[in-house]
Amino acid sequence: MKLAKYRTPLGCVGVALIEETTAFPLDLARQPGIETLSDILHAANPRDLVAKLHPGGVGQPVAELTLLNPVDRQEIWAAGVTYKRSKVAREEESAGAAQFYDKVYSAARPELFMKATPERVTHPNDAIRVRADSKWNVPEPELTLVVSPAMKIVGYTVGNDVSSRDIEGENPLYLPQAKIYTGSCAIGPWVVLADAIPKLTTCEIHLVIRRGGQVAFDGHTSISEMNRTPEYLVEWLGKENAFPHGVLLMTGTGIVPPDVFSLSTGDHVDITIGGIGTLSNPVG
Repeated sequence: MKLAKYRTPLGCVGVALIEETTAFPLDLARQPGIETLSDILHAANPRDLVAKLHPGGVGQPVAELTLLNPVDRQEIWAAGVTYKRSKVAREEESAGAAQFYDKVYSAARPELFMKATPERVTHPNDAIRVRADSKWNVPEPELTLVVSPAMKIVGYTVGNDVSSRDIEGENPLYLPQAKIYTGSCAIGPWVVLADAIPKLTTCEIHLVIRRGGQVAFDGHTSISEMNRTPEYLVEWLGKENAFPHGVLLMTGTGIVPPDVFSLSTGDHVDITIGGIGTLSNPVG
């Protein structure tokens, strides 16, 4: 089951059930206290709730909807160095700190950091950004967990953790500046309920970057390559912390473009995760 947020031509925000290429807008007024996508995802039984909110009818083409990122009031957090390829890349970009990336890859405690607040998250098909004071910027395609206030994984979506590698490589203490800025995070195009993907580790992640209409980079990885499970990351995120509105957790990247590559204005980034969908964004 896929659930999406969308905006109507009059500017109203709604929630829709997505079935292949058809969207069925849900009637939230049918259930008191249900006003947002998060309200549905955090419910005791989202599937039953969607059935109550479904108005029936023939629906409309998904292509006719203006899709929004599936974020309401949640913070966006991220995990780092969860794939071996990411560990190697971090060691290469910051020779002085290589030992720390090696240690965190094998340590019990994962690297976790704040990535974005809701207003910093880019919608599907809107432009992500690269920092003007950086010369080496890359997209980071990541499985993103939708987590309830009870710290339960209730869904999955696609995330793009845009990062300034030269800033982080200069000094690991610059990580917040390399990671957190307006337009550095895109999420979407919808949320797939957690029980809809019983074998998550079999899902592939595919990144394609186009420049001038031509493929500039094409990379693949598998969620099975993660050295920590999603549940493990969520457990650590919840230690000594609470998320009353829920939280989205990006789980790290296993696809890293070559060091000579950097995003440029006008590029187009497509991230596809099997069983979920494709998140597309131009670069601004």
